[in-house]
Amino acid sequence: MTEKLARGAAADDAPPRARATEPHAASSPAPLRSDHDATQPRQSASRPDPAAFIRDKALALGFDAIGFCRAELGPEARERLGAFLAAGQHGDMGWLAERADQRSQPRALWAAARSVIALGLSYAPDSDPLATLSQPDRGNVSVYARHRDYHDIVKGMLKHLAQFVVSRFGPGVKVFVDTAPVMEKPLAERAGIGWQGKHTNLVSRVHGSWLFLGEIYTTLEIPPDEPHADRCGTCTRCLSVCPTAAFPAPYRLDATRCISYLTIEHAGPIPHELRPLMGNRIYGCDDCLAVCPWNRFAHATPHPKLRAREELTAPRLAALAALDDPGFRAMFAGSPIKRIGRDRFVRNVLIAIGNAGDLALAPVAERLRSDPDPVVAEAADWACAQLRVPGLHAAGLRAPGGNSVAATGKADAGSSSPRDRDPGGTTPRLRGEGGV
Repeated sequence: MTEKLARGAAADDAPPRARATEPHAASSPAPLRSDHDATQPRQSASRPDPAAFIRDKALALGFDAIGFCRAELGPEARERLGAFLAAGQHGDMGWLAERADQRSQPRALWAAARSVIALGLSYAPDSDPLATLSQPDRGNVSVYARHRDYHDIVKGMLKHLAQFVVSRFGPGVKVFVDTAPVMEKPLAERAGIGWQGKHTNLVSRVHGSWLFLGEIYTTLEIPPDEPHADRCGTCTRCLSVCPTAAFPAPYRLDATRCISYLTIEHAGPIPHELRPLMGNRIYGCDDCLAVCPWNRFAHATPHPKLRAREELTAPRLAALAALDDPGFRAMFAGSPIKRIGRDRFVRNVLIAIGNAGDLALAPVAERLRSDPDPVVAEAADWACAQLRVPGLHAAGLRAPGGNSVAATGKADAGSSSPRDRDPGGTTPRLRGEGGV
């Protein structure tokens, strides 16, 4: 799930050689190959290595960072993933455990792979991503979800680059964009794009914490880049800013306390003790990313499709709570928010309404107490209680974990699954095995 802060950045710390960033990639069912044209020379000892050609093409396509590494990860990746899963810190994301071997070793996913092309795409905002937190009648949406679905954008770019690699060098390739068992962040670190910060997400000296990641696995032998050194230093801003104390230690994330997990991946009622800490964060959380000192070197994304939609920068909670399923689908068409479904989204909005302290929102919550979805109805009860609505009696409330919700075992009854393909399309905050 889904990149966070780093440590104090030195102003005179010059950035590494130009790279392309790292978008998410979508999985392709089979290696792409093409009949090789004799006019397109294959790799040989007499010609330059392919890295320069691929790098130039990636930058021309619009990627902001690119690096190369061997299709392998060290034992530390497997150990960290194993410890994360053993501690139950992946919560409801059982798919992380189901293909753990393939996550921790690229060649277990595709035995023929020899190299990984790691890529990045900047989605850096042009304004303070936390500004909406001071407006309790508005909802705060994570920066990555304020625009077009990054999966689609990055997937298209990855496929163009993969086709170039095939046509130029003739190898097999597979592309991935956050929908397959790929440990994106460790691979990006090995490829020299950045390093995993104390918030467990990738940090770049050029792009800060605002990178989408994507990978191309290939049978082509490409000389690897040097892994990036950890440059977090003594900084702990990302750890101390977390509203729910989701970091038990530096470089470790407990996803079950992370607001990104709670608002996106978690299907049932949100634990009551965490609700007041969520504020008006209705989809994801950027706190640990936004405070990273390395962000001062980042420029706003140059990609029009990744610029925020005005209606998602500070949407009114009352309007969002009134959405029915068709209205939700229409508003979030082409957005990653659509994946979680109307019920889960409205649940999040009701938590924000309960935290708003604004009695003008009480009628909005009151209307949803009879919602057909039990999780939505329970959240509405909670919001009304928080707002101290006259006439709302304790007997009418659904108790935390009470039968009216817990007995159902489901959260989004009647709504579409947020993940209709390979379970892995998570928020950037959680992608890469829940932060490990």
